[in-house]
Amino acid sequence: MDSLADAVVVITGAGNGIGAAMSRKFAARGATVVVNDLDADAARRVATEVGGLAVPGDAAADEGVRALVDTALGQYGRIDLFCANAGVATAGGPETSDELWDRTWEINVMAHVRAARAVLPHWLERGSGHFLATVSAAGLLTMLGSAPYSVTKHAALGFAEWMSVTYADRGVTVQALCPQGVRTDMLEGSGEAGQRLLAAEAIEPEQVADTVVDALGDERFLVLPHAEVAQRYAQRAADPDRWQAGMRKLQRGLEQ
Repeated sequence: MDSLADAVVVITGAGNGIGAAMSRKFAARGATVVVNDLDADAARRVATEVGGLAVPGDAAADEGVRALVDTALGQYGRIDLFCANAGVATAGGPETSDELWDRTWEINVMAHVRAARAVLPHWLERGSGHFLATVSAAGLLTMLGSAPYSVTKHAALGFAEWMSVTYADRGVTVQALCPQGVRTDMLEGSGEAGQRLLAAEAIEPEQVADTVVDALGDERFLVLPHAEVAQRYAQRAADPDRWQAGMRKLQRGLEQ
C-alpha cells in the first residue's frame, strides 16, 4: 500500500491498545476505518473518534468475522487492508485447562484463518488485498510462563507466512506484526513474569502504529516495532542451544 488515503481498513480488537492506535493513525492518514471489538462501547467510542464505522462482535467466530467482512463490503464496496489484531494472553503450561487452550487457539489463530477465509474471495477476484496479522515477538521467540500464548503465536506466524507465500503472486500482501512489550491492558494483566520480562523495553501503542504505517509501504513481511527482536530472532536461528541456555537462565530468575 503506497498510501492509506481513501483506503478501507478493517481492524479487529480495535477498541483499545494497538488496534485503537492503528485506527487513529490510519484515519489521520485518510483511511476509512471499520472498528471491530467484543466490547461494543469501546468499538463505538473509537469509531466515533476517527469518523469510522463500528461493527462490534466476535471476530474469532466464523459468523462474527463473516458479518464484519460483509458489513464492510456492503457499506464501502471493498476492503483494502484487514488487520487481524484481536488477541488474548493466557498464562500457564500444560496444566492449563483445555477450555483456556481452546479459547487462546480460537482467538490467536483461528480468528486469522476465518478472516482470511472471509476476505480472500474478494481480494482474489479484484487482484489485490493486504492482510496484517498481529502476531507478537512471542511468535518469533517465546514467552516464558505462557505456553498457550507462545504456541498460538508461533502458529499465527506460520499461517501468515503460508498466506504470504501462497497468495503474493495473486496480488495479496501479508505482513506479520511482531511487537514485544507494549503498554496495553494485556501487558498490565501479564502478571509479575510479564512485567519483569517486558516492562523495561515496553513502548506505547502509538509507536507500534507508526511502525506499521512505515511498513505498509515497503511490504516487508516481518514488522518489528522493537528493533532488537530481529537480532534475537537471528541469534535463536543461528545457535538454538545457546539461545535456549539463555532463556533457561531467565526462567530460573523468574522462579527465584
